Amino acid sequence: MSRLKVGIIFGGASEEHPVSVKSAQEVARNLDTEKYEPFWIGITTGGDWKLCDGPGADWENGSARPAMLSPARSVHGLLVMGQEGYEARRLDVVFPVLHGKLGEDGAIQGLLDLSGIPYVGCDVQGSAVCMDKSLAYTVAKSAGIATPNFWVVAENERVDPDRLPYPVFVKPARSGSSFGVSKVAGKDELPSALSAARQYDSRVLIEEAVAGGEIGCAVLGEQFGLIVGEVDRVDLSHGFFRIHQEDSPETGSENSTFIVPADISDESRQLVQETAKTIYRTLGCKGLARVDMFLTDDGRVVLNEVNTMPGMTSYSRYPRMMAAAGVPLSDLIDRLISMTLHGKKR
Repeated sequence: MSRLKVGIIFGGASEEHPVSVKSAQEVARNLDTEKYEPFWIGITTGGDWKLCDGPGADWENGSARPAMLSPARSVHGLLVMGQEGYEARRLDVVFPVLHGKLGEDGAIQGLLDLSGIPYVGCDVQGSAVCMDKSLAYTVAKSAGIATPNFWVVAENERVDPDRLPYPVFVKPARSGSSFGVSKVAGKDELPSALSAARQYDSRVLIEEAVAGGEIGCAVLGEQFGLIVGEVDRVDLSHGFFRIHQEDSPETGSENSTFIVPADISDESRQLVQETAKTIYRTLGCKGLARVDMFLTDDGRVVLNEVNTMPGMTSYSRYPRMMAAAGVPLSDLIDRLISMTLHGKKR
């Protein structure tokens, strides 16, 4: 029996490139190679595509060859540079293990739609909505889901610092892994926070701080409904959650620990899980998503953000929550690929 040909795309030209490489390395450790034939497609920080042997530390060198995803449906896969020009490599399915811009915002999903290749995760619309936090908040609020009070700052727009209810968080509207995020205690800190956020996006989001704990819920969409992982809680000693920017996150975070299952009441756990499923459906998610929320002191659940291709690293929250619910990463990868191919046949 021939193995399914799975294209696994990683790296990318966004600030989350290193996280994506680590996610791909963890996928490599847990992929059933007796069932799947992996085609490792690395994207450099400069945007070049290369077919390589795997997502190891030296993946860009050695036998890596220039490659591109063909938009022609007749190819249904890659064009790889060979000695006599480009050779076609057909793919059955693609797992885009990409985070941030050009990975979770609908860009790669649009290219895969043109190519006619089924892919793991959210489609163009769901990816774009969730990537833009201000848009996600607007859609969620229209469905009755609680969000922080927020203000959108356009490029070159001035902000009156006296009108904001401090403390606030200032962040890029379309970025991830806490890049460009600042907690602002007073108006004197606002200009530098806006400048930091604008390094990653021209649109900036200002959010009123929510008094409550940071809670997460992993959601997996399958043929017969949604599965949720164990709820986790981020226990912060100071500052805000930013593990992907730390020097050695594999050995533990500088300011946060994860409690899985979260040390909350059964009633709150059920509320968090049901709210996560509602958010997943409302924002048009598909396949997988990690829904980050706040659990307030009075028991309300407030949306923070949705990650449509959450980290798969050894220290990432999504696989940890799913494993705690009895779905290890190897099983999770298998379910995602199988579900993607099942959806194609329907």
